[in-house]
Order: sequence, then C-alpha cells, then structure tokens
Amino acid sequence: MIDIKDKTYKPNIEEIINFVNLPLFNELHQFMNSEYKALCKVEYSCDKVLLGWNIKYKKAGRTLCTVYPRKENFQLLLVVGNKEKQRTESALSTFCDEFQSIYQNTKEGMGQKWLLFDLTTQTIVYNDILKIIQIRREST
Repeated sequence: MIDIKDKTYKPNIEEIINFVNLPLFNELHQFMNSEYKALCKVEYSCDKVLLGWNIKYKKAGRTLCTVYPRKENFQLLLVVGNKEKQRTESALSTFCDEFQSIYQNTKEGMGQKWLLFDLTTQTIVYNDILKIIQIRREST
C-alpha cells in the first residue's frame, strides 16, 4: 500500500488507482485517456490542504483537471479561467444546483475560480464536471 503523502516514493498510475480503489476514479482515468488522449502526469503538491501526490490530466500543454487521490474517494480540482468563464457562466443554469452553488460560492482570484469537488460515486455533479472539462478543452 502506498503512502500518498510520501514525497520520497513516486507512485505510478496503477498504484494510485489501486490506492483509491473506487470505480469512479478508474472510469475518470479511462475517460480522460479515451476522450482526450490526455497526458497523465503524476506530481507532488506541497499545498497544506492538498498535500501529496496528484494526477494532472493535460492536453495541448494545458491542465484539464487535477485529481488528488484519497483512500476510497478523490478530490478533483477544476480551474475556470478567463478563457472558459463566459461559456461556463452561460451554461451554468443547465448545471445541477450543487454545482451552481459551488461555482457561485467560490471566490475569484486573478480572473480564475478554483473549484474543488469531493467524489466517491457518479452523480449529476460529476456529469457537470465533465462538461467543464470539455469547455476547457475547447478553449485551448
């Protein structure tokens, strides 16, 4: 079993998938590979709240989302920047109430909103997250 906060040992993606041990995480990973052919980059975060190894899914030099693995859940970070802001806010009324609430209650800094989601199962929030990832991809 890996220690996700151990900076001295960089786990590979299979180890992280086994660590999370959650079908949704495996589904997201497969989706990012098949839909976007995203580069899957394992990096270490020294952030106090999100300390540990994470996975950045990148396409065309741009991070589509960052996943912070946890035991039997994971956190997903979406950044809505200037390129995506107008399209996101135009579509916001079509998103679920929970997503809208998180978006509206997230403070904007330097023209960006950093949206953090805790995920364990596929929900309507997850589907909305995939919509934002699509918007980010189309904004490159």
